[in-house]
Amino acid sequence: MKKAIIIGASSGIGAALVDSLVNDGYVVGITARREELLMEIQKKFPDRVFYKVMDVQQTDKIEQICEELSQTIGGLDLMIISAGIGHLNKSLDFEISHDVVKTNVGGFTCVANWSMNYFQKQGHGHLANISSIAGLLGNGIAPSYNATKAYQINYFNGLRKKVKKLKLRIALTDIRPGFVDTAILKGNGLFWIAPVDKAAKQIYAAIRRKKKRVYITKRWALIALIIRLKPSLF
Repeated sequence: MKKAIIIGASSGIGAALVDSLVNDGYVVGITARREELLMEIQKKFPDRVFYKVMDVQQTDKIEQICEELSQTIGGLDLMIISAGIGHLNKSLDFEISHDVVKTNVGGFTCVANWSMNYFQKQGHGHLANISSIAGLLGNGIAPSYNATKAYQINYFNGLRKKVKKLKLRIALTDIRPGFVDTAILKGNGLFWIAPVDKAAKQIYAAIRRKKKRVYITKRWALIALIIRLKPSLF
């Protein structure tokens, strides 16, 4: 039986992916800060889902919790990092920016490094991260969110080079959603907003195919192309 861990699974895309994994035969470990939400998910699949409370900003505890959870589910084949936050910050309040950085950079990096080391020692594995199309350009209203997503995209590129150089059997999937109807979505004039279930189905399909990168929903690949060719439009 396959084993997976989802970091940030209490709501949104992370929670929706639990159903896809369980339906595909996985035993799933889930983490998040809000225990009551984790318990609700676990109750749906009492024999297939196990949880541990974890705040990714507390990086000194991440490795131990990931290790314990992987032991609880009997191993690890797939790690999905879905923990992320974003705040509007027109006034450039440092504390707001720092909060985003602690989650999207510090927490992400700690989980990614632990996963890579685990898979390298094991000899195989698959690491997937929910980054964002926002990582392709700056944002004057939420600059830290876009910048931290750019960090995640670039960090994954570095991990990919490491995998290639060392000829490791580790798959890496960089998932770049556009607008998805979750609590993190903020702002006016938004378009192409995907329901969470639709986004999760496309994400899991990409993970199953071990795609290197994917835009969610698929039409956002067009926006990504325009950004690369004509960034001044944005």
